[in-house]
Amino acid sequence: MKKVYTIGEALIDFIPHEVGVPMSEVDSFKKSPGGAPANVAATIAKLGGKSAFIGQVGEDMFGYYLKKVLAENNVDVTHMLHTNKANTALAFVALKQGGEREFAFYRKPSADMLLESDYIKTITFTDNDILHFCSVSLIESEVKYAHIEAINKMKEQGGLVVFDPNVRKNLWDDQALYAETIQAFIPYADVLKVSDDELSFITGKDTVEEGIKHLLSKPIQLLILTKGKDGVTFFIGEKAISVSGFDVQTIDTTGAGDAFIGAFLYQFSSIDKKILDLTRAELFEMGTYANSVAAMVTMKNGAISALPTAEEVSNFLFENK
Repeated sequence: MKKVYTIGEALIDFIPHEVGVPMSEVDSFKKSPGGAPANVAATIAKLGGKSAFIGQVGEDMFGYYLKKVLAENNVDVTHMLHTNKANTALAFVALKQGGEREFAFYRKPSADMLLESDYIKTITFTDNDILHFCSVSLIESEVKYAHIEAINKMKEQGGLVVFDPNVRKNLWDDQALYAETIQAFIPYADVLKVSDDELSFITGKDTVEEGIKHLLSKPIQLLILTKGKDGVTFFIGEKAISVSGFDVQTIDTTGAGDAFIGAFLYQFSSIDKKILDLTRAELFEMGTYANSVAAMVTMKNGAISALPTAEEVSNFLFENK
């Protein structure tokens, strides 16, 4: 089985008790473990795969809580560091009707942003490993260069690099720079996962078709376009494979996209194949499975706390044939 390393932020999501009100009107929140790379690592491990999280949290109660949660979900936390130079990142979430979200981040700077590239030099990757990263940690800080070091090391070893931009506009003051930064990192990726609502921002194109064409002109092996409850389309070679989503009662969409790519990587890490060797039937099956995991996460509050077990996914798929 391949091992999936995720690099970036682990943080505390504060989920509101009230739904359908703006952030300013929320009276109380409940803490929940989160951060996209941490969510992905937890998804893979909880489903039965091998994952490791590379990142940094504070020497505070939130940092030790996050490390405990990931370890309890069977994530390798060997490369999860603590620092006393900054606190663990916090994200306050307001939930609109239908589960859509509004965010307020406390991260100027946070512990994750101070992860240094020199530490990455101590980590050994193999050609059977996978590296997953997002764009939140590509802001100008030490962690950006830790990402570059990790990506280069994985490329040198012949491993697979997966980029999910996971756009968070309110973390960047300069939106044009944010889009340019994402564009600059796309050529590093073997697998690129984007959501339909991110496509225009990332590519600068007016239509979905133009955005997809632009991304397919890049040296990526597989493009994954997620469409929320409408499912996913895989673009590989000359093939486009669309897989329908699941119609469920959505409470909170936090972590759904992370659960999707985590479930996809769990399945891919379990088979002895290269990305370009995946068949249409295999991608359809993997898409169905990943869609089901993402759908199940939206039926509960939180991200890691909402993740299903492999048995629960099997039951869900059986009930929704």
